[in-house]
Amino acid sequence: MSDKAAIDHKTWFTPFNAISGTIIIIGIVISILRFTVGLGAVTHLSDDNPWGLWIGFDLLVGVALAAGGYVTSAAVYLFGMKKFHSAVRPAVLTGFLGYSLVVFALTYDVGRPWRLPYPFIMQQGTTSLLFEVAGCVALYLTVLFLEFVPAPLEWLGFKKVRELAVKLTLPLTVLGVVLSTLHQSSLGALYLIAPSKLHPLWYSTYLPVFFFVSSIIAGLSMVIYESALSHHYFADKMDAAHLQESEGVTLGFGKAASLILAGYFTIKVMGIAGGDHWHLLGTPYGLWFLVEMIGFVALPSFLYAVGVRNKDVTLIKWTAAWTVLGIVINRLNVSLIAFNWHLPSARRYFPHWMEIATSVFIVTIGIVLFRFIVTRMPVFYEHPEYKD
Repeated sequence: MSDKAAIDHKTWFTPFNAISGTIIIIGIVISILRFTVGLGAVTHLSDDNPWGLWIGFDLLVGVALAAGGYVTSAAVYLFGMKKFHSAVRPAVLTGFLGYSLVVFALTYDVGRPWRLPYPFIMQQGTTSLLFEVAGCVALYLTVLFLEFVPAPLEWLGFKKVRELAVKLTLPLTVLGVVLSTLHQSSLGALYLIAPSKLHPLWYSTYLPVFFFVSSIIAGLSMVIYESALSHHYFADKMDAAHLQESEGVTLGFGKAASLILAGYFTIKVMGIAGGDHWHLLGTPYGLWFLVEMIGFVALPSFLYAVGVRNKDVTLIKWTAAWTVLGIVINRLNVSLIAFNWHLPSARRYFPHWMEIATSVFIVTIGIVLFRFIVTRMPVFYEHPEYKD
């Protein structure tokens, strides 16, 4: 074996490639079963539980964690916080991949995925929340693609098209914020039609507000968390500006996350007071609600504040990871754990192992695509020919 062949062999056979390749192969097999045999073969969905993990995790969590795109773009281009500019492209890329995978995951959950475009062509009424969510997600996915497209255009050397794409940055940012406000809140509004199914501690007329505010928290925390991982694994792809601005992004986003978490905690308490559900806090579900509120809202708000005051970047990064976990728990509480809470255990939903494997498969695809793009395109550095 030649030296070049030996290097190629070592490059391809890495732990990352071995693990991700295995997951993708298993995911492809399950996908074939799903689209040839049907939902019943790979899920535990039923008439009682028509929405499962693929909606609770792949959709609700995915959309929330992809909010870093609109949060970062708004901070830089609308509020003039140019010191966070280095975080824009990674955040937009994460958002674009997140929304793309949300749409991809929907093809698994929908009984006849080939009819996904049908409502846009045939539906006469537009009063459905699902129609609004679908329309906003489709439009925002297009916006994210157009926001990110300058990076691949620079990589390909298409200068004139790239100049046109850059000129669209400001209107696209405004449109992205409007669309995100609509569909982030509408995802919460979907559960307003199920007051008898969702536990009273999680059900509130403020659900749309809760979902929107928590999406901002998710976006800020995800940018910090993704930045920490990127600096660990892709530091060699970053230019001096990205390396120097990293601490400022972490401190600035950590400060914002602390304040918004405090506000989120306040409006959640207002939701309990509005429904007069204080007596439910002593029940088993109430104790789990307190774990979410104290452990994943109040605690990270405090830790972010301490980290910013002491300029402890490491603490902020760990708090970001903890907050991301809290967003995951919140969305699963609303969609799965506290949903149909009154049903006997025999009729409660627990995901099939193939549902879990499919979600892991979809997340792995996102990680592989992110790795492929950032190692080739100017995401963590400015292209030398486009210093403007």
